[in-house]
Amino acid sequence: MTVISRFLRRPTASKTSVVWTLAIVSLGLFMTTLDNLVVTTALPSIRHSLGASIQSLEWTVNAYTLTFAVLLLTGAALGDRFGRRRMFAIGLSTFTAASAAAALSASTDALIAARAVQGFGAAIVLPLTLTLLSEAVPAARRGMALGIWGGVSGLGVAIGPLVGGAVVSGISWHWLFWINVPVGLVLVPLALTRLTESRGPAPNLDLRGLALVGPGLLGLTYGAIRGQALGWTSATILASFAIGIAFLIAFVAWELRAPAPMLPMRFFRSRAFAATNGLSLAMYFGVFGAIFLLAQFFQTTQGYSPLQAGLRTLPWTAMPMIVAPIAGTLSDRIGPRPLMVAGLALQAIAIAWLGAIITPDIAYGSLIAPFVLAGAGMALVFAPSANAVLASVRPVEAGQASGATNAIRELGGVIGVAVLASVFSANGSYASPHAFTNGLTAAIPIGAVVLGIGALTALLVPRIRAARPEEHGHVDVRGDAAQAAVAA
Repeated sequence: MTVISRFLRRPTASKTSVVWTLAIVSLGLFMTTLDNLVVTTALPSIRHSLGASIQSLEWTVNAYTLTFAVLLLTGAALGDRFGRRRMFAIGLSTFTAASAAAALSASTDALIAARAVQGFGAAIVLPLTLTLLSEAVPAARRGMALGIWGGVSGLGVAIGPLVGGAVVSGISWHWLFWINVPVGLVLVPLALTRLTESRGPAPNLDLRGLALVGPGLLGLTYGAIRGQALGWTSATILASFAIGIAFLIAFVAWELRAPAPMLPMRFFRSRAFAATNGLSLAMYFGVFGAIFLLAQFFQTTQGYSPLQAGLRTLPWTAMPMIVAPIAGTLSDRIGPRPLMVAGLALQAIAIAWLGAIITPDIAYGSLIAPFVLAGAGMALVFAPSANAVLASVRPVEAGQASGATNAIRELGGVIGVAVLASVFSANGSYASPHAFTNGLTAAIPIGAVVLGIGALTALLVPRIRAARPEEHGHVDVRGDAAQAAVAA
């Protein structure tokens, strides 16, 4: 019996409603995760087509992930305030329109601007996929549902480089964005007619919190991206970091006393919530930073076409699609902690292995084993981390918690790309295969170290017990223990 068929054997709720919810939120999730990596394989083509520098390529990736990270908390809050179904549809519409604008871009500035608006739409969609699914599925099946959710996310990751390579090789990089348009045009009316409307507990939007957190995250990210080019001790970079830190301190101070905070600071009193978000940030730092450079290695150093490069990343990127649903089911039975520790450790080993063996003329067969390890490690973290976060808060706070978690991990990806690209620029260049490899092998070990720190952080997540069948839907939050009846 398949994981999905077992998931549908539920004691309550309409199977039709659950199937529609799962299908619609999965497609929305797929679109947003696909666009995280679909551009990476096309970066060399974009560089040649638009004359982009390494900094422009970083912004092509980070304009999406930065607005994504900054506005995820707002996306969750908008859903709680105005209705999750309604805001999900608005987010999809925004994402679809921005995809068309990106497809029509004739300059790096236009492309970066369109990618930023895409990130805004995705910031509304992604946290609501988790909240809508959590609302539709009882706690007894949550781990399995999140496993399917994680598998779909893995599918977006898996075929992102492959789709990017196929489209760039067969047509042009502009069509990477056109493919979102018909999907969005179909999905928006389905969301409006098939999803059930729901709201969260927050009656007001935390506009002051948004005004503080946005500049804070932007300041830190701008400093990380431009530090190598302008000098880490330059006035511009020091001011950027100082402004970012000051705004984030002010954000925390405000959230501690805000009447309706977008991110309740009491969440972080839960060891489960704090540690899970810490390890999520570490994973996205290491993985996205490494993928940003490795996706270009096959084309820039070994001369493969975008499609050939995308195919060669599949042993890494396809593993989450296979392993994530299994990890979700195991999370129900043994708890998230052992899976997350193992997953982050596997990723750290894999990235360190790649950094040690990569040369300009390395045989592809030598890369398969570390690619598989890295992909399996990612899959072991996706669903268990979502399960641990949802178990650490009350059900009515799922929107805020999922928004916070997604914001933190996307911020990790932004900073990872910025830091590893800066190390790459300091030690290598695009001038020759050897120059590129020198920069690559200097940068990705940093990702491995951060992933190792993430594995140690995962040990701090408290054990979460499985629920007895009669406890369906009950969540028991007790301070640091954060025990939850998540699934039998």
